[in-house]
Amino acid sequence: MTYPLHTSRLTLRPFKAIDLPAFAKLHADAHSMVDYGVTLTEAESMAKLSNYLDTTQRDGIGRLHVSDPDGFVGYVDVMAHDASHPVGAHFEIGWRLLRRAWGKGYASEAASSALKDAFQRLGVDRILAYTAPNNALSRAVMARLHLHRHPELDFDLVDPIVGRWSGQVWVAEAADWAGGME
Repeated sequence: MTYPLHTSRLTLRPFKAIDLPAFAKLHADAHSMVDYGVTLTEAESMAKLSNYLDTTQRDGIGRLHVSDPDGFVGYVDVMAHDASHPVGAHFEIGWRLLRRAWGKGYASEAASSALKDAFQRLGVDRILAYTAPNNALSRAVMARLHLHRHPELDFDLVDPIVGRWSGQVWVAEAADWAGGME
């Protein structure tokens, strides 16, 4: 692994089990979870973090703890999904930040770093990003990252916590990132 990743303001590293309190706080905040529609209990957060730790260990890529000089601000990730996903096997980039980190460009900065790293290490042609239709903040990050909207890939799925969830899909193309797009 090439972690930690560093930007001018942020550090990105794999999560550790000791990060659970911060991870749970993020998922208990209604503002940070607006796209999901519900908050998570500590037990649900623990199960989610355990899954992410296993995924990172297995795939060598996954959720990354993002911090600024004041500490934890959220996560960014590139994660592998298998053929059982509604859009088939693919890699997905996503992010979630504490409200204190909003409006600072952190999501774009962290996602840009994670995309560059993933394209270099994985050798894939594209990485998908998706969000709920009501998540204007994530769509703005996708625009800043120059991702391309692909409505033909939009999907619905049933999440065990949320229930039915609709995802609108954007795509990051490797060719766009070959020169180190910011």
